[in-house]
Amino acid sequence: MKQLSVFLENREGRLEEALGILKDRNINIISMSVADTADYGMLRLIVNDVEKGKEALQKEGFSAHFSEVIAVRLPHVVGSLHDALSSLSKAGINIEYLYALCTKTDEAAIVIKPSDKDGAVKALQAAGFKFFTDGDLF
Repeated sequence: MKQLSVFLENREGRLEEALGILKDRNINIISMSVADTADYGMLRLIVNDVEKGKEALQKEGFSAHFSEVIAVRLPHVVGSLHDALSSLSKAGINIEYLYALCTKTDEAAIVIKPSDKDGAVKALQAAGFKFFTDGDLF
């Protein structure tokens, strides 16, 4: 799955400005995460049209790019997130970051940026986990 990643200056109103650009272009945000430092923030988005979103943000002066991520389906049972992360750890795969994914299903879901995408998919599949694709969400 493609994720839209946007660098933001850490100043008042910059996040609102980026989200306004997406709103004005009718780009739906499915899920998002914001991380910050003293100087800048990283906005990570799952949107219904990553190409259009990237183009719109870049046109308005934002630094935006794509990242490949994995959207993992998790059953709503105690320990399912732990089990997914454990399967990655046992395969020697580092998680660069993760965040919750909003879906229209009854399942829980997370977005993961692993150090080895193909290895992560194999490890998670071997542990019985399934994935969301863009088509499942939009």
